Amino acid sequence: MITCEGLVKIYKSDDLEVVALQGLNLKVEDGELMAIIGNSGSGKSTLLNILGGLDRPSAGSVQVGPWDLLKISEDDLVKYKRETVGFIWQNNARNLLPYLSALENVEMPMMLSGKVDRTYAKQLLEWVGLKERMYNKLHQLSGGEQQRVAIAISLCNRPKLLLADEPTGSVDTATSDLIMGIFRKLNKELGVTIVIVTHDLTLAGKVDRVVAIRDGLTSTEFLKRNPNMIPGGGEEPEEKGLQAVHEAYVVVDRVGRLQVPKEYLNALNIKDKASMEFDGERIIISPPKSLGG
Repeated sequence: MITCEGLVKIYKSDDLEVVALQGLNLKVEDGELMAIIGNSGSGKSTLLNILGGLDRPSAGSVQVGPWDLLKISEDDLVKYKRETVGFIWQNNARNLLPYLSALENVEMPMMLSGKVDRTYAKQLLEWVGLKERMYNKLHQLSGGEQQRVAIAISLCNRPKLLLADEPTGSVDTATSDLIMGIFRKLNKELGVTIVIVTHDLTLAGKVDRVVAIRDGLTSTEFLKRNPNMIPGGGEEPEEKGLQAVHEAYVVVDRVGRLQVPKEYLNALNIKDKASMEFDGERIIISPPKSLGG
């Protein structure tokens, strides 16, 4: 569904140049449910905006399904945003119109594209658990209910890719679990590819794959261990009341570069150079040997 290779994004002003993405590589399979994590300024929100067609990359390549987002025309970009991608903002106000009911909010994007389907709009609100609340105005809904309306809106164009920016950032733990349950259901039953950007490591632990971004590059991946490797496997760990187990991997790009975790480098006192040896089974990285012997 998503292939990014050497993706670069540079923001320029009169006297300042900020490189938000420095050659990022990322692949997301069709039908995957995954999360992207990273500290503030790591580039994860920039990546999400590029995938959502809200920002243009500066260089590299980014392909979403059949769409080349580096070379796409303005007209095709509108079509891409209407037909391929759904977006859930962290700030509900960017998704919702306060003077409309929940149902009218879901129908509004349909009206703009000339394809109103009230039956489908009602079905979406049922899927997110708001069957009894669909005629309520927004001020009559809780923050968690408003976020679920936002999820329904993001699906009104039947997108193949759903992007969520901190979807549980302003709700309590119970509502966060409910929202993640909705994402899993949509992913499993509709086959929607879902990419979540989050600071919440608890939330990240509930998806199959987590990609960490540092300094504009993918640095580490965490893959959920096969449920069959867990005693009594065969079901999702969460469904069996077990905590998901993730294994960490350092990401190696196609030319062999990798990002070693900063804490490892600090522990070895490695700065700008390192010695590397291969013993036939393992690669060993150590501080440079002294030239003086």
